[in-house]
Amino acid sequence: MPSYNAPIRDMHFVLHEMLHVTDELKKFQVYEDVDKEVINQIIEEANKFATEILQPTNQVGDQEGCTRNLDGSVTTPKGFKEAYSTYVEAGWPTLSCDTAYGGQGLPQIINTVLFEMLNSANQAWTMYPGLSHGAYECLHQHGTPEQKKLYLEKLVSGQWTGTMCLTEPHCGTDLGLLKTKAEPLENQEYKITGTKIFISSGEHDLAENIIHLVLARLPDAPLGTKGVSLFVVPKFLTNSDGALLTKNQLECGSLEHKMGIHGNATCVMNFDGAVGTLLGEPNKGLQAMFIMMNAARLGVGMQSLGLTEVAYQNSVKYAKDRLQMRSIKGTHSPTLNADPIIVHPDVRRMLLTQRAYAEGARAFTYWIALMIDQLAQEEDLQRKEELEGLIALLTPIIKAFITDNGFLATNEGLQVFGGHGYIAEWGMEQFVRDARINMIYEGTNTIQSLDLLGRKVLGDMGAKLRQFGDIVKDFIEAEGVKKEMSEFIDPLSDIAVKVEKLTMELGMKGMMDQEEIGAAAVPYLRVIGHLVYSYLFARMARVALNNPASDDRFYEAKLCVARFYFAKLLPETATLIRSARAGSKTLMTMDEALF
Repeated sequence: MPSYNAPIRDMHFVLHEMLHVTDELKKFQVYEDVDKEVINQIIEEANKFATEILQPTNQVGDQEGCTRNLDGSVTTPKGFKEAYSTYVEAGWPTLSCDTAYGGQGLPQIINTVLFEMLNSANQAWTMYPGLSHGAYECLHQHGTPEQKKLYLEKLVSGQWTGTMCLTEPHCGTDLGLLKTKAEPLENQEYKITGTKIFISSGEHDLAENIIHLVLARLPDAPLGTKGVSLFVVPKFLTNSDGALLTKNQLECGSLEHKMGIHGNATCVMNFDGAVGTLLGEPNKGLQAMFIMMNAARLGVGMQSLGLTEVAYQNSVKYAKDRLQMRSIKGTHSPTLNADPIIVHPDVRRMLLTQRAYAEGARAFTYWIALMIDQLAQEEDLQRKEELEGLIALLTPIIKAFITDNGFLATNEGLQVFGGHGYIAEWGMEQFVRDARINMIYEGTNTIQSLDLLGRKVLGDMGAKLRQFGDIVKDFIEAEGVKKEMSEFIDPLSDIAVKVEKLTMELGMKGMMDQEEIGAAAVPYLRVIGHLVYSYLFARMARVALNNPASDDRFYEAKLCVARFYFAKLLPETATLIRSARAGSKTLMTMDEALF
């Protein structure tokens, strides 16, 4: 069985030494009591829950999966319900929610740290409370006073959970094609009829009620995405005080049989005249749902960070214990029959790849979470606009780049184990299977790439990208004159210049032929992802260089990982840039009949 323990030292490093979160948060009165000790204590307690309660359910959940019963209800794997009860009793769902609805009002960045640990411990389980946070955010921003009163306190407490019901069998990502109908009833209610697929956490036994946010069409709705509305459809109807009445006309028609995340109930949900209420404005459901979708995209990045970290931890442990052959240089451990495989260069490459992608993702996601907290409290309109632009630009990169790297890292972990990695008892093959879905749902990584290049970069003539570029340039100007930083600043400066040139070139090509954007988008996103990581690793290296050697050798290790990233991972961008520049001709000229 794999093991896990939160990388608390690195979490502290990113939070307190790199981002200086308490200094940043204390700029806002609402967070004036959030100090370093509070944050560290929460992390310690979260680690106990993740390692002692949740992590032992991970392999059980994978092996048992969920069970749909004859009445359409779903039973989750052994230990899931008990873990959720413990989670709720400890108050974890309330962490970053509004105090007006029973939340603790703590910053989002603390919740982000919590969810890294939960995802490392058990991604499938973590999806149940994770989706509830998205439903909470959507209702919090777009709900009527009546909807907020009815739903928010119970979502915040964890007594109820939430889902988002978007796609249908025929439409996939193209939600403009959806057919689910919403027919008006009396008392501002609607009758919802249709089938939704791939609904994570759509039915389960963890909570007493499930609040579905459902996209559907009103009778007079225009075609396409402009005719989509959003509705709140509870599993159980309630009175005005939230007391459960009768079951709504909806059920889980079946469970999807999946490659991974077996412990999460991925449902086909049938709505057969289910009663719901409109959330937000008519025909503007996608705009309202995007709050939940963007939160989910950040959450998916956190899922792959969690899997990357746990795969790395188990790979390192195995590589230090597994004896096989001798070092290329000769005997490394003369008292043993063979040397541990960690002495071999390529095993170290695999381990360092995992570690670099874990540390890069941690710095990236925590940085974004801090921006989200700042945006929520900022009053200066210009600063708010800057933060909104950065978050919009970086969100598709978090989703796609981190999940691509997570799948790569879990595969490297399996490879470290060799044949044992392919065997279920060690747990590594589960990490690979679980990681694969993260590249697909909440908008495939190709969709994220098109969004980045087509909308977020070229859509505003590069304004958001220049804003991020200015942050990078300011750092380069400040640190480039320091000799000890040259090994980090030089490659950062180089990739920044190449991104600028590549973006201008693709923008010109795109004006002549839109297919050039489609052909270049995926490699382009990875190039931008590496620019972001180059900036973050250079920042981390700066902090490490500022600190003297310590007994735990933490800063020495941090510099080793940064040097590995720049030497072995960043050079991928040379191939990616050539691919992005290669254009669409070789993709689009072959006749369809020849495929």
